[in-house]
Amino acid sequence: MSEKAFSKVMRGLKDTQSYMEGELQGYKVTVPPTVDVKSIRKGLKMTQAKFSDSFGFSLDTVKHWEGGRRTPEVPARAYLTVIQRNPSAVLEALHPSKTSGAVSLKRQA
Repeated sequence: MSEKAFSKVMRGLKDTQSYMEGELQGYKVTVPPTVDVKSIRKGLKMTQAKFSDSFGFSLDTVKHWEGGRRTPEVPARAYLTVIQRNPSAVLEALHPSKTSGAVSLKRQA
């Protein structure tokens, strides 16, 4: 992913957070009230450790989310939704040196 594309994704995530916190008006963002982190992770065929390393979550956080002891906050749910819909783009943005070739991850429907 180019730096321009990455900047656009980051700007969108920041706008989403600002809207959800009431700082921006005029956007209608749909962030799911719940996210099945385990389903997203399993759909990517990743262990908890690999998922946390790949996407920047702590391993404990992933375990707590999957165990039902914690619920992802709105920004995390937005990020997890992006991961679920387009994991290749997120991985390319976060790990450009590792994804210079083709990325073959199946998207969850």
